[in-house]
Amino acid sequence: MGFNELNSVENYIIKQLTGVNLNTYEISEDKALYNGFWEYKSAKELQRSVNEVLLESDLKNALILLNPEINQNPNFADEVIHQLRAILISVHQVGLVRANEEFFKWLQGDKTMPFGENNRHVPVRLIDFDELKNNSFIATTQFRIHHRETKIPDVVLFINGIPVVIGEAKTPIRPAISWLDGAHEVHDIYENTVSQLFVPNILSFATEGKELYYGGVRTPLEFWAPWRLENDEDAIAKRLGLGDVGKELSDLLHPKRLLDILQNFSLFTTNKKKQRNKVIPRFQQYEGANKIVERVKEGKIKKGLIWHFQGSGKSLLMVFAAQKLRREKDLKSPTVIVLVDRTDLDTQITGTFNASDISNVETTDNISQLQKLLENDTRKIIISMIHKFRDAKPNMNTRDNIIVLVDEAHRTQEGDLGRQMRAALPNAFLFGLTGTPVNKADKNTFWAFGAEEDQGGYMSRYTFHDSIRDNATLPLHFEPRLVDVHVDKETIDKAFEEFKESAALTDEEADALNKKSAKMAAFLKSPERVAKIVEDVAIHFKEKVQPHGFKAMIVTPDRYACVQYKEELDKYFPEEASRVVFSTSANDDFDFKQKWGIDKSQQEKIVDEFNDGLSDLQFIIVTAKLLTGFDAPILQTMYLDKSIKDHTLLQAICRTNRLFPNKFFGRIVDYFGVFDDAAKALQFDEESIKTVISNLAELRDKLPEAMRETLSHFEGVDRTIDGFEGLEAAQNAIGTNEKKDAFARDYKFLSKIWESLSPDTILNLYQEDYKWLSQVFESVRPAADNVGKLLWFSLGAQNTKLIHENIHVGEVHKLQEFVLDADVIENIFNNPDPKNAKKLEKLLLKRFKKHPGNPKFISLSERLEALRDQAEQGLITSIEFVKELCKLAKETVEAEKELEDLIIEKTPKAALTDLFLELKTEETPAVVERIVEDIDAIVRVVRFPGWQITSSGEREVQKSLRKALLKYKLHKDQMLFERAYAYIKEYY
Repeated sequence: MGFNELNSVENYIIKQLTGVNLNTYEISEDKALYNGFWEYKSAKELQRSVNEVLLESDLKNALILLNPEINQNPNFADEVIHQLRAILISVHQVGLVRANEEFFKWLQGDKTMPFGENNRHVPVRLIDFDELKNNSFIATTQFRIHHRETKIPDVVLFINGIPVVIGEAKTPIRPAISWLDGAHEVHDIYENTVSQLFVPNILSFATEGKELYYGGVRTPLEFWAPWRLENDEDAIAKRLGLGDVGKELSDLLHPKRLLDILQNFSLFTTNKKKQRNKVIPRFQQYEGANKIVERVKEGKIKKGLIWHFQGSGKSLLMVFAAQKLRREKDLKSPTVIVLVDRTDLDTQITGTFNASDISNVETTDNISQLQKLLENDTRKIIISMIHKFRDAKPNMNTRDNIIVLVDEAHRTQEGDLGRQMRAALPNAFLFGLTGTPVNKADKNTFWAFGAEEDQGGYMSRYTFHDSIRDNATLPLHFEPRLVDVHVDKETIDKAFEEFKESAALTDEEADALNKKSAKMAAFLKSPERVAKIVEDVAIHFKEKVQPHGFKAMIVTPDRYACVQYKEELDKYFPEEASRVVFSTSANDDFDFKQKWGIDKSQQEKIVDEFNDGLSDLQFIIVTAKLLTGFDAPILQTMYLDKSIKDHTLLQAICRTNRLFPNKFFGRIVDYFGVFDDAAKALQFDEESIKTVISNLAELRDKLPEAMRETLSHFEGVDRTIDGFEGLEAAQNAIGTNEKKDAFARDYKFLSKIWESLSPDTILNLYQEDYKWLSQVFESVRPAADNVGKLLWFSLGAQNTKLIHENIHVGEVHKLQEFVLDADVIENIFNNPDPKNAKKLEKLLLKRFKKHPGNPKFISLSERLEALRDQAEQGLITSIEFVKELCKLAKETVEAEKELEDLIIEKTPKAALTDLFLELKTEETPAVVERIVEDIDAIVRVVRFPGWQITSSGEREVQKSLRKALLKYKLHKDQMLFERAYAYIKEYY
């Protein structure tokens, strides 16, 4: 028997967790090899029907064991199970995240029932968090579950009969298949078709035996994360293979770890659209927060310095740490003080705390209020500003269960803030967090936070290389442009000297600095120079940024330069395409303030608009504001024309390194000359920082070699032969899956370089070869996108554009099918926007027209008509109208589902195969084998019930068929087209 996902990966997972080898049915006696908690039971041994999510007998036993009141009256257990079942069923109304949140309140022990004396409410425990052995831990495989459809997840883990982990294993043999294919199955298929199974979910994982990734419910695939082992020396040069995954799996899925994530590391946040999201920690957040908690509980070392690279999630780390510290019983209700480093409390961190619905959070921006809170012995999470400690009195509070978390701790060197903090809170714990490494010269920062016991001064470090390896952030490239407008070296050195960067400057301070060096300011802001730069920005943006759907930030020397840039930019883009963001002060000219001043709420609106991919706003123009603590994943390019260095430079350029779909790197376009001497711009003791940003020109040097490597898969193939014969020769050269995947890997590397450099003139030399390779890639790509997602299905905009040149026939038509499910309906319900209601109304009418004569749909259509009449006559409010629309939408989805279940599917693939076998010739074996798969996959995407009787439906299907035939250069055979279309019309 060969290797497959069952005997290699799935059974390996079970052996790691339970000691049972399902290949040989041996049970390991050595409990040191696995954690000894999980017990294996086959799916047949579980007492349940195929529709049931919970193992109710196990759950009832746990309720009786863990709750004295239920022990006395076991019937109470049925009442609890009834409540839990109601939450499972509610998922179709409220959406998966809200249902998961509600179930978590029960899992965490926050719910009460009137089971005490005289119907007194008492807490109900489903899990014993303190004594693990009081719980049952069951692992099973091939767990069959039926709701909308029948699905069979590979691995399901139950605690006390509740399914808390779902795992998907993929084959370790085919190179193209990765953890991402398993994650796609969990996230895009199981969560939608058997969503009740995910209502109690702590996390899901996916592995192909080489890498292990995990995510929470509704976590987009790009945010699934790897799990690393603490203090694992081999972590960076990670050995890929089952042994490593086994260690990570045992660690992540240890009951203690899972219950910790359930109790202390699961957040439910609300975004700007009022949608609920679930957040679980990445490894470095989990490890960092727990190190803080452990150090406080031990009580020996009173400080610690944490360096986690910019963009890797420090704000959430602080939320997790604060939440866990407040819940620790041993700490007797501690006070947690979170100090931010800027003059504005509305930072990313306060936003994160507010969005996460953490209880007992108080924000204060004045020292006397902070002092009053501490003198009154307030036991809450207090968020304040670090520089307020300049005025702090000694011994403001001498309690030893005060924990201070300082954001961007490297700033504390200014004015000796660390010592003042220590004097004000002599027995408190002080933890400094920083996104940039601290230099040894910053003695104050090390004195305040660095413990001698910590190697290298850091209690926890997560470097630039770690974050790139784990896909937590993106690489950074800089691109020097218009070298003739760069500031000369001598002047830059002088500017850096004047601008010591002990702290980030405010907008007003930046103006003052420019006045100091008037000569340089005059050069920087000369109208000819600004005009030249803005013209180049417009060209660069239209060629390299806009086509990909990204946005940009322009950083100028001071506030007046911001205005200059804005006025110049308006010559190339509509006025609404750019906004300036800076603060104004009492000393400013009235007209200047009137025209350019914005308040806090206006700034928030601008940031929200910038983050909205559909808005007109493309550029934000700043000088100091938003260079730190500003999170906009859509921001990909920063146009830099300002003298900044070290911490501030690193923080600023990292605005562009956040993850976003189809974004492969952040780009800094340097007009000032900051990176003319990159080593001088980023002076840190930490060696790795030198490689944080690389010149885009370095990619040019890699292009010829990457092209050679990719073409080497087709030695002896004549690339001048056009049409069917040329394509077939190329496909034959990479005939096996191994060869195809090896080609895909090399092509993928080449395409990333191409994407980054496009539209550089160097690409013209390779255009023909690249176009040829792209078309071969497209012709051998798997027909369905659930195989080899990582290797075959994540290309950038330039590549997609190139692949589709000469491949599409007629207009490119993107079918925007408005998906109706509980989450979409909830979004419309929470945002009663007339546009959304209109969209939904149109959609329902369209759906009803597909089922003429069906009584169910006629009735729904009449109800919609009546509802519209009521709205027009003003008998119901717009919110009631949206609510009723949503009800109709849910009923429509259910009716369509019932109808689908009644249609007995024929086997259209068999019919198509017969047709192509009949037309097959000796010369065309390779293509004919694949074409049925392709046509089937494409037609299934575009067809819809009743498509045959609508002209748009026929047009879509015909276009898809032509596209499939064109891929194989068979599009000119009209007879073939007509016969294939007739079959599709009959069988699909």
